[in-house]
Amino acid sequence: MATSEPSPYVISGGLAGRERLRVLARVMAPTTSALLDRLGELTGLRCLDAGCGGGDVTRELARRAGADGDVVGVDLDETKLRLAHEESASLSNIQFRTVRIGEDPIDGVFDLVYSRFLLTHLPDPLIAMKEFHRVARPGGVIALEDIDFSGYLAHPFSAAHRRFADLYCAAVRRRGADPDIGPKLPVMLRRHGFTDIQVSIVQPVGLTGDVKLISPITVENIAEAVVGAGLATKEEMISLAQELYADAADPSTLAGMPRVVQTWARKGGA
Repeated sequence: MATSEPSPYVISGGLAGRERLRVLARVMAPTTSALLDRLGELTGLRCLDAGCGGGDVTRELARRAGADGDVVGVDLDETKLRLAHEESASLSNIQFRTVRIGEDPIDGVFDLVYSRFLLTHLPDPLIAMKEFHRVARPGGVIALEDIDFSGYLAHPFSAAHRRFADLYCAAVRRRGADPDIGPKLPVMLRRHGFTDIQVSIVQPVGLTGDVKLISPITVENIAEAVVGAGLATKEEMISLAQELYADAADPSTLAGMPRVVQTWARKGGA
C-alpha cells in the first residue's frame, strides 16, 4: 500500500498537475511514440507504466498491446489515478494501482517496463531501478525517458527563462532528487544488469503551440514547493509565470522542453 508521506514531486499533483500533464503528453507524443516504435511489436505483451500520472502513455501502451495484452499503470497520486481510470473506461486491458515507487513493491512480472519523468523526482532512483529489474521478465525490455535540465533551451535566453531553470533545479535538489538524471540512465541500467542498452536524445521546441506553454505552466505548478522552500516569494512566481506566458505568445522566440534522454535495454536471461 502507498504511504501517507508527502509526495517527493516538486511539481503539483491532483487536478492542477493533471492539466499540466495533458499539455506535456501532447508535446511528448511524437517522440514517445517513436521510442515505442523502436521497441518492436508490443501486441500481446504485459506492460508496466511506472509513474503513469494521468495514464496518457498507459493508454498508448494498451492500444499497442491489444486485446491479448494488458497494461498496469502505477502512481502515488490517487487523484490522477482516478482521472486516469475514468479516461480509460473504453479500454478493457488497463489496470491502475496506487504505488509509491521505491518504497512499495510492484506486483507482477512484465514483458515491458516503461517510465517517463519519474526517476528525476526520486531521492534514491537506484531503488526504483532495482525494482524495475525485479519485475521485468528475463528477456524483457525496459524503456526510460527522463530529463537533463542542463540542456534547457530558449532563445533568446531571457532573465525569466534563467530564473525558471534555476528555481526548478534548486527545488528538485532541495528534495534530494536530480534534475539532470537523463544522461546517467544508461550507466544505471548497466549497473543493474540490463544489456543491449540503446540511447537517443530528443528535445521538443517550437515558436508556437503547446511546447512553449510547458515552462509557464511548470512555474505555476512548482510555485508551492519553491515558495515553501524559501527560494522565491509567491509574488515573484506569479510575475515569472506571466513573463513566460508572454514569451510563449511571441512567435519570434524559441522555447520548449529540457533535453530528454531516451534509453532502452533488455534484461538478460531469456
